[in-house]
Amino acid sequence: MKSFVESFLPLFVAIDAIGTLPIFLALTSRYEPAERRRLALHATATALFIALLILFAGQLLFALLGITVNDLRVGGGLVLLVLSISSLLFPEVVRRPPEGADGEGTSFGIVPLGIPLIMGPAAITSVLVSRQSFGYLPTLASLALNMALVYLVFASGPFVQRFVGRSVSSAAAKVFSLFLAAISVAMIRAGIEGMLAAR
Repeated sequence: MKSFVESFLPLFVAIDAIGTLPIFLALTSRYEPAERRRLALHATATALFIALLILFAGQLLFALLGITVNDLRVGGGLVLLVLSISSLLFPEVVRRPPEGADGEGTSFGIVPLGIPLIMGPAAITSVLVSRQSFGYLPTLASLALNMALVYLVFASGPFVQRFVGRSVSSAAAKVFSLFLAAISVAMIRAGIEGMLAAR
């Protein structure tokens, strides 16, 4: 139990589902509740798949591709930066309704919601550290619980929007898109600093 708790807490903080909820709401503010829940499911399933891949083959995968966590920070930060700018300036493009099982809605749930919003560099690093420190079983259990919590938090988004109202939600979406831009710049900066420190 101690290993599970010590594995769960860093990953919970790294994923930060509650802190990510406003960004999720901002990116999906014009989606219908059912579509938003479907995107939440796709996003959490994608994040879980990436986490399992990192858990069992992360170091090998990084070595084969010749990349590091700092590369992921910069790449993920660039993706989020482009998305946040598009959300601020061209919301009608970013927030188009999903097109179906193989349409843009599904890919939007995968990138950027699944990765790097949920399973970002910090979460990936937490998975690697947890496996090395506590082993596979506690890490798997903490992953399962964290992903369940992420889905529950994201699925509650429609109730949050209904409570605050669409006009307030639309205004908040702009604010959180700006915060998302700041977060993406911080990710890029951390990645570049990590690269320079590794030299």
